[in-house]
Amino acid sequence: MEETRYWVGFTLVKGIGAVRTQALLTYFGSLKAAWGASPAQLLSAGLTPKLTERVLQVRANVSLEEYLQKIEEKGIRIYTWEDPAYPARLKEIDQPPPVLYLRGDFHPEDAWAVAIVGTRAVSPYGRQAAEEVANMLALNGVTVVSGLARGVDAIAHQAAIKAGGRSLAVLGSGVDKIYPPEHRALAERLSEQGAVLSDYAPGTPPDSANFPPRNRIISGLSLATIVIEAGETSGALITAQFAADQGRDVFALPGSIYAPQSKGPNRLIANGARPLLTPQDVLEALNLTRNVQQRQIRQVIPGNLTEAALLNLLSAQPVHIDELRANLNLPIEEVSATLTMMELKGMVRQLGGMQYIALGEPQTNYQTG
Repeated sequence: MEETRYWVGFTLVKGIGAVRTQALLTYFGSLKAAWGASPAQLLSAGLTPKLTERVLQVRANVSLEEYLQKIEEKGIRIYTWEDPAYPARLKEIDQPPPVLYLRGDFHPEDAWAVAIVGTRAVSPYGRQAAEEVANMLALNGVTVVSGLARGVDAIAHQAAIKAGGRSLAVLGSGVDKIYPPEHRALAERLSEQGAVLSDYAPGTPPDSANFPPRNRIISGLSLATIVIEAGETSGALITAQFAADQGRDVFALPGSIYAPQSKGPNRLIANGARPLLTPQDVLEALNLTRNVQQRQIRQVIPGNLTEAALLNLLSAQPVHIDELRANLNLPIEEVSATLTMMELKGMVRQLGGMQYIALGEPQTNYQTG
């Protein structure tokens, strides 16, 4: 938490994002050192005079200790690039957010996620498609990601939760400033059965300028993005463009050439997006059906007794290999070799420093672009 406060501090400085955060880390070695730097040092690190002045203002006016205490009292978690639980798929994109604020929790199985986005003015056809696709994904252990907006977003979140699955909502405001306000109850359910997250600091109000940038997080968390319905200038098309730029698959629901809300998806299909003809299309295209089956088999049939014993000791919380060895009373070589094999199978993941977690879903190297 000591270092985290300085990551949070820099998120309060308007104009400091991923690029400048990386520049500060490279120059100072840590954000703690950057936070305590002199104006001359900040300028030498590449900050403009205006940004340097903003840093000094925040530093003078904000008690990071008190700010973090308020965040903790609201039940908000903080994840930085340096945290093992920071979503690995999101970290792969260009300029991932340095800090994520979250109500709820990330689970290992959220590595298997698909975004469903679309218009607020959804038609009955679009509603049915969003519900069926979200339901199908949730039933197959795939996390549904969206933006908590009216229309398609809310429908997708609700269908995933109703099916007993997980869903992540990415906001264009602080996670304590739910927008639209009528979705506060839905946000509470998501925090219990998934997460509500944002790269905007708590207290940040919703603003139209915040929503397009947050769309890169929706697509960045996901293996693929599905556009249900969208006008030709819809924010859902921005999410689709981010997904394509990130090398992720884009699916679009075909619709009538006369329907305004189908102009966006139809245009995406014309430009190379995959047409969504049945809910099963997504599972088959991403090979998710086979992987879900493999996960279920591995859960009941570990490869050997050592694998079974390790699975009983592992969870979503990191455990050091020395602790595993001590609990099993086995040679470190056997424990290490077994963990390596389990990692190849997608049963566990090493988070660095010989810390391991169990995976609810297998890992993949599929090319989805």
